[in-house]
Amino acid sequence: MIRLRFGVEDLSQVRFAVSPLWEAVASLRTLTTGSPTGPHAPWLAQVRCRRSDHDDLSLLTAVVRPTGYLPDFLLPIPTRRAPTFDTGLESLAATDPRLVATELAHLAQHPIAMRGPGVIHRRSVLEDLIADPRSGLARIVAALERYWRVSIAPDWPRMLALLQADLAHRLRELAAGGVRQLFRTLHPAVSFDRDTLSVVKYYDGTADLRQHGLLLVPCVFAWPDVIVRTADPQPAVNYSPRGLGRLQEARPAPPDSALAGVLGVSRAAILAQLDLPMSTSLLASRLGLAAPTVSAHLKALRRAGIVASHRDGHSVLYHRTSLGDELIAARRP
Repeated sequence: MIRLRFGVEDLSQVRFAVSPLWEAVASLRTLTTGSPTGPHAPWLAQVRCRRSDHDDLSLLTAVVRPTGYLPDFLLPIPTRRAPTFDTGLESLAATDPRLVATELAHLAQHPIAMRGPGVIHRRSVLEDLIADPRSGLARIVAALERYWRVSIAPDWPRMLALLQADLAHRLRELAAGGVRQLFRTLHPAVSFDRDTLSVVKYYDGTADLRQHGLLLVPCVFAWPDVIVRTADPQPAVNYSPRGLGRLQEARPAPPDSALAGVLGVSRAAILAQLDLPMSTSLLASRLGLAAPTVSAHLKALRRAGIVASHRDGHSVLYHRTSLGDELIAARRP
């Protein structure tokens, strides 16, 4: 059990962010340990088909182990609510090489992280990185960039839609019942009592947040675990977003369906895609339609009370209303 102790200042500095770089790092654990029948099974199958012989997975899986210690430098703190992958990669590349060497040396001796077959090879990889941490960091950054392009980028728009939906829900929880309600529903392994957030882990520890507050980051690939970071400059908790099973679902209405006969093929397809909140541009990309065309359809669906919208930063996200959900459910066998 790890315990994070809040002060008054910390409670006023709880914030949220999403991080595509954190997703890429966490997904390496899923790639190593993921079950062929778990919620990430479709992604695992797709990635194994896409994966290039040039991907340096040997390097990445040496620094991101399935369990145990995860070097903090791999998870630079997002300075904005939704940074791009390139922004996160730039922050990672700017890490002090001395910190890289220190954390990799700790990883190389970590009894839980280093267990399993291939430990001699992994230690050799880590020793090479530690010997020249500046060059080693550059290798890690380049390998992550290649891995992202092949393994995460094709699915990122839908992942981001799920994460944005979770953030909207968490903010409603915070508004309805404060931090107690927020943490009560965050994850089964998380509990909050008085001034302490407790997370079930394989080790025991207590850390004061030291007026740094707490960053909460929903992460598709955190499932089923909760990832806790206590290092400066920002303690953080990664948790699984709500509705993870919906991530792999894509149910465009068939052109000959009864719903398409009433709404039209394009509007029925748009409605089917909105099991997750999406922007006009994302819907246009997924359906192969022009953005102005999608925008016109969305306005018509909103006027009919079938979809609703809300603003998230600079984007407007659309989602089905309860009436829209009923229409989709009624057309299924």
